[in-house]
Amino acid sequence: MRCDITDEAAVETATAAVADEFGGLDTVVLNAGGTYVTATVEEGDSTAWRRTVELNLIGSNLGARAAIPRLRARGGGRIIVIGSGLGQRGTPRNSAYAASKAGLSMLTRVLAQELVEYRISVNELIPGPVDTQGHDAKELVPGAVASANPSEWVKSPEEVVPLAVFLASQPLIGPTAQRFSLMRRDT
Repeated sequence: MRCDITDEAAVETATAAVADEFGGLDTVVLNAGGTYVTATVEEGDSTAWRRTVELNLIGSNLGARAAIPRLRARGGGRIIVIGSGLGQRGTPRNSAYAASKAGLSMLTRVLAQELVEYRISVNELIPGPVDTQGHDAKELVPGAVASANPSEWVKSPEEVVPLAVFLASQPLIGPTAQRFSLMRRDT
């Protein structure tokens, strides 16, 4: 189901439709990611910077917000947040993306603290660069994040799936507020 992750009403409608179709939610993957600007802070377009933060951080917040009541109704569940190594170390000309993913890392930790009593685990999966050439968001800067990691292993989406499945299969009282990485280097 297609959904504008930055539109709160659209996120709520899509989440409700998915939960209705499958009889509830057990695992949610917050996989919003991209950048609208690759420039220095001084030279970058502030509107594009804001849109990047709305996509990566606010969109994930809206996704979690819509999912939480449905996960609680099931007696627990899992939220897997797709983070980025750039959210831990940053690179020049990627401030919007790096800052939004750093915020997402903290959102993961806070959500884990807020939701532990409901048996909802929240963990961050950091895949490193993933070849997502198939996306059709033409306004995003293609390859901007992968080019910031020239020596890193560029994965296919299928190579990230096993770690996501591992996180989704953990017990409800299993790991939470953790960062799991497929990066070659320490992030």
